[in-house]
Amino acid sequence: MPPPGTIDDRFATNVPSSTGRVLAEDSSVRNPPVPVSAADYSRSMSSPAPLSPNLIPPNLIRLSSPLGDLELTGDDSEVWSLAIIRQGHLPLEGLPESPNALLDQATRELTEYFAGDRVTFDVPVRLSVGTEFQRSVWQGLAAIPFGDHLSYGELGRSIGKSGAGRAIGGAVGANPAPILVGCHRVLASNGRITGFSAGEGIPTKQWLLRHEGIEYVG
Repeated sequence: MPPPGTIDDRFATNVPSSTGRVLAEDSSVRNPPVPVSAADYSRSMSSPAPLSPNLIPPNLIRLSSPLGDLELTGDDSEVWSLAIIRQGHLPLEGLPESPNALLDQATRELTEYFAGDRVTFDVPVRLSVGTEFQRSVWQGLAAIPFGDHLSYGELGRSIGKSGAGRAIGGAVGANPAPILVGCHRVLASNGRITGFSAGEGIPTKQWLLRHEGIEYVG
């Protein structure tokens, strides 16, 4: 596991160069409070607190990645959430793993993605939680292909929500399954990174953009 706040250097040789540089995070695109749901598993990145039994997912698996440890939850039908380690912690680290065939498939696909051998994911992701607006944004994210990107405004227009930039940013930040649903593929209209709510924030998003060859500017 890499030290908190860093990306695993063991994988650095596979990362293409980028034209971007680190920028201060814009809090306007971070996740606002939402009702407890599968999205909360991937957003709750502070030191874990005990969970009530009704919040424990049916299945859970962890894997190593260039971004640090990942934690996936789900059931036999869909992946519920993907969390990237933040400050040395995962949200459900106190729970034992309980893998199933679907999460094993998700692990294989993510491993292939990080190795540069996969550009789409076949594993189904549950996007039926959250508000109607959030669900529409997540469906819009899922339609952005590997290596491409949209601005927040373009994403809003693609789902018929022009002029809702700040709300779009909040819904992007509440995406329950980063990487599987490519919220890293959304940038400001000038190509800047304005924030990222998963993993270690901007450095995590920079790695993913470089991995896919998506240019961003400072």
